[in-house]
Amino acid sequence: MTSLWLRTVLIGTGVMLALGAGGTAARAGPAKPFTLPASFCGFKVRVTTVVNKEYTKILKTADGSKTFLFTGAVTVSFANLQTGKTITEKMNGPGKATIHSDGSITEVHTGRNGPFFLTPADAKRFGLPTVSVTAGKLAFSVAANGVITSLSLHGHVAVNVCAALS
Repeated sequence: MTSLWLRTVLIGTGVMLALGAGGTAARAGPAKPFTLPASFCGFKVRVTTVVNKEYTKILKTADGSKTFLFTGAVTVSFANLQTGKTITEKMNGPGKATIHSDGSITEVHTGRNGPFFLTPADAKRFGLPTVSVTAGKLAFSVAANGVITSLSLHGHVAVNVCAALS
């Protein structure tokens, strides 16, 4: 993995469901649990969506871009698979994702949001944890090739998931 795992990929499939829905609004169902490799935290982490009442509205433009507006209640649990320690976090902040016609993506999240996943290299580059829940405004852009071109957090890291599970 060479770039940011988008929140929408985990949670919902919100954007992915909406892309295939054919309509202009969709409600994502529960995402399947998955395991992060040890390269993120130094141990494997099981990520499970506990509550997903997130709604997505889709806006399409003439140039082929699609903007996804999402809001609603999302709760995710994280489990350290070595120790069994588990934390559960609410992430109910709204967000906006635009997939541009060239395949690049821009996203802006406000409030309490996540989970956000960064490769260790990107975490070091942007001064953020590899797995986090944030509070405030988080904005990022990803080029069509998957490389993060910008990332800014005007707020704070509410939960450093790896540290909390250590």
